[in-house]
Amino acid sequence: MSETVRETQPESAGVAAKSYEARAYAAASASSTLAPTTIRRRTPGPKDVQIDVLYCGVCHSDLHQVRDEWHNSMPTTYPCVPGHEIVGRVVAVGSDVRNFREGDVAAVGCLVDSCRTCPACLDHEEQFCAGPATFTYNSSDPHIGGVTYGGYSNSLVVDEAFTLKVPNGLDLAGAAPLLCAGITTYSPLKHWNVREGQKVGVVGLGGLGHMAVKIARALGARVVVFT
Repeated sequence: MSETVRETQPESAGVAAKSYEARAYAAASASSTLAPTTIRRRTPGPKDVQIDVLYCGVCHSDLHQVRDEWHNSMPTTYPCVPGHEIVGRVVAVGSDVRNFREGDVAAVGCLVDSCRTCPACLDHEEQFCAGPATFTYNSSDPHIGGVTYGGYSNSLVVDEAFTLKVPNGLDLAGAAPLLCAGITTYSPLKHWNVREGQKVGVVGLGGLGHMAVKIARALGARVVVFT
């Protein structure tokens, strides 16, 4: 059985006053398994949405980050709480939030903020933010310090601008992977305006590939798989 991970982020009186405790699963090192821990989440601000997490997908990027396999470009800060394919129920909203209310089902992907002023952000490509962008986990947390923590937890707080509304009737467990693998394959299909009657080639029928097949087919394309 894995031992409980102790949070290393210092908790000052100021941080405690503007945050709350949440439960999570974290890796204490590159060689450890995930184990229960407690983390701090910021108290919702005027533009924030607080979400009780219902489902969170497992992406191979989570494994890379937990194992510090990207240490040359994105070194991991421990303890690391992964998870960026998040679906949950809204339990609180800030006073300036307009698109969500308590009880809505919401979703969060790999980004939770950006500078919103650089050319990339203004062109709706926040993933290329020069700020840089704030990732859902393992990024500097501008609100309460330390690093951001992901969706392997029971609760999180996200700016409304980086929160998506999940349609009624959608299978929530199946919706979670759409926040990464889904958008990764949908984005180029949308960019190149794939439509009925066109041909689409998908190289590799893996985690992303099978979603590309489904999405391209739903858009009316004839799909050929190379695998």
